[in-house]
Amino acid sequence: MPYVVDFVTVSTTGLESSPVAEALAGLRANEARYFRNKYDHEFTVGTAEEEADAVARVARVLKDERDIVIASPALEATRFEVDGVDWTYVFYESGLSVNLLWTIEDGGKRAVGFKLSDGMEVPEELAAFKFARQRSKLAGTIRGSYFVVKGEY
Repeated sequence: MPYVVDFVTVSTTGLESSPVAEALAGLRANEARYFRNKYDHEFTVGTAEEEADAVARVARVLKDERDIVIASPALEATRFEVDGVDWTYVFYESGLSVNLLWTIEDGGKRAVGFKLSDGMEVPEELAAFKFARQRSKLAGTIRGSYFVVKGEY
């Protein structure tokens, strides 16, 4: 059952099988805080099975755009619209978070973002990307990268 991510009391609920569960929970909470502060939106996630359409959407864009297949199983996902942007997030067991930003208006921003939890190695399928570092009180050091989506989905 989908639930609202609490960024005040960070919980590993739903992420327990990850070897970096606490860091991934911090990363998820960091995203929840961002959406609460910027858009007053409650960041709600469900299991990968409950949110299968969101997981499939991200997988399709990654495969079609860059021939990327994420090796790690998806644990949780969400898809929502806020301020004219369709957002899809998938959190993977390895500690990876992938988000798809899709501005609904034609000609807007469309991109895929990758964030690596503190303590995880760069997955082989993302070795071609350069990752910038960012500090977070909730997630420690986050490494992130992205690419612009060219196709229509």
